[in-house]
Amino acid sequence: MTVVAVVGSQWGDEGKGKITDFLGQDADLTVRANGGNNAGHTIVFSGHTFKMRLIPSGIFAAKKAAVISNGVVINPEVLLGELTYLQEHGVDTSNLKISNRAHIIMPYDILQDVYQEEAKGANKVGTTKNGIGPTYMDKASRIGIRVCDLLEKDTLAEKLRFNLVEKNAIFTKIYGKEALDFDEIYNKYLEFGQKIKQYVADTSVVVNDAIDSGNQILCEGAQGIMLDIDEGTYPFVTSSNSIAGGFASGIGIGPNKIDTVLGICKAYTTRVGAGPFPTELVNETGDYIREAGHEYGTVTGRPRRVGWFDTVALRHAKRVSGIDCLSLNLLDVLTGLKTIKIATAYELDGEKIDYYPASLAELERCKPVYEEMPGWDEDITKAQSLADLPENARKYLERLEELTGLKLATVSVGPDREQTIVIKNPWNFN
Repeated sequence: MTVVAVVGSQWGDEGKGKITDFLGQDADLTVRANGGNNAGHTIVFSGHTFKMRLIPSGIFAAKKAAVISNGVVINPEVLLGELTYLQEHGVDTSNLKISNRAHIIMPYDILQDVYQEEAKGANKVGTTKNGIGPTYMDKASRIGIRVCDLLEKDTLAEKLRFNLVEKNAIFTKIYGKEALDFDEIYNKYLEFGQKIKQYVADTSVVVNDAIDSGNQILCEGAQGIMLDIDEGTYPFVTSSNSIAGGFASGIGIGPNKIDTVLGICKAYTTRVGAGPFPTELVNETGDYIREAGHEYGTVTGRPRRVGWFDTVALRHAKRVSGIDCLSLNLLDVLTGLKTIKIATAYELDGEKIDYYPASLAELERCKPVYEEMPGWDEDITKAQSLADLPENARKYLERLEELTGLKLATVSVGPDREQTIVIKNPWNFN
């Protein structure tokens, strides 16, 4: 039995989808642990590019099941759209399991997300406006509607009526917006429940049974550690725990069941939306990396902010999430740069520090301390081993290992599954 947890070790968009698809070939079960349709993943499969937000990447490769766990918040309309999209492209979705304990994103959650962001003006967080935060708020407030509620018409009616009293009061009296209609929402979501009923299960039982049977389990996280609600750049974070510690509660397994935490990172750094970004490049080099790496959000289409590799942030991610090893993606994007920089520390008010500050004010004053390394011009997209890489590329990888204190398990030199150099198989890392 091996359980591998795949976590983004930066601010999301690190290429987790490709790595989970790659590892999913040998997985008996893949499970999505957190987040919602605010996080997209892109997978190239059988010559077609699939962009999804909810269904686990393992839907393409899992031998037994792909699971959406209780830690995920689900927009049923998006979910059904993805199922149809996959089925139309010949992908078998019968192996999908959806937790009966997962919370549902309701129409009022989406509207509340939009209205709150508008009201914040210049202080907006930069959410995807998909209702993720308000849904987690409902969950914490114990008024959330779960998947199991969609299958019980009386329960759904009771909870929806109760929630609409408060939500409509907020919309009409605070935001000056129209009230929502009970019947329209009730009938629509009751229908959603019937359409997903065949996939619903107690997924905690499904996953634990698979573990007890000695199967290989791949746990897939959304976003990245630096967006974790506790350990990230608060308040510019997501609404769930995206560190590996959140996987246990999000999936319904004991924390001692996770054998290996695999951190996914890019050969550089990106971020979408507002928030601190010490190594950000607002220049021609940043533009070059953005275009070479096609750095535009899977969900929003927004251009991602681009910067140099930040080992201060990575070491923070390693500490709070217990990362055992790294999968580094998009090394090929750096090809053609004469000089590549790595942030090894920060300078804060004239003092050199090697930790990631909690204070946003301090982060704003932090200046990265860089180490420069020579780049390379050779095409590396066909490299099958580290020996196939140019010397400068190998030295760059070796330096990242030294500065982060983590060994590389895989290195990606292109978007396809085959463009992955395996140094040590994550399934057998520990």
